Amino acid sequence: QVQLVESGGGSVQPGGSLRLSCVASGFTFSTYFMSWYRQAPGKERELVAVISTAGGSRSYADSVKGRFTISRDNAKNTVYLQMNSLNPEDTAVYYCSRRWNSKVDYWGQGTQVTVSS
Repeated sequence: QVQLVESGGGSVQPGGSLRLSCVASGFTFSTYFMSWYRQAPGKERELVAVISTAGGSRSYADSVKGRFTISRDNAKNTVYLQMNSLNPEDTAVYYCSRRWNSKVDYWGQGTQVTVSS
């Protein structure tokens, strides 16, 4: 069955960095777009970044452009989210997701990112 397992979350001070990883299994990873979402307390889940099958096309939410980078390693069935210059507004649970026909069809369990001094 499809599984998406995130890791790499934690607590960091403002201005710091974290790298999230998501290991996929149960499907042919290299044939699917993948994405990262986040959900802050009391807010709706929002799209953070999307990456195409081979990584040649990437898109970002305006709030993270220039600070976050999505990437993937199809040999390792893994998608990453490098997050730099973190600020308290980035505090959220971050979810890895598989995309099909421009929609999410599977979600990971989420990993908490907390940015606080």
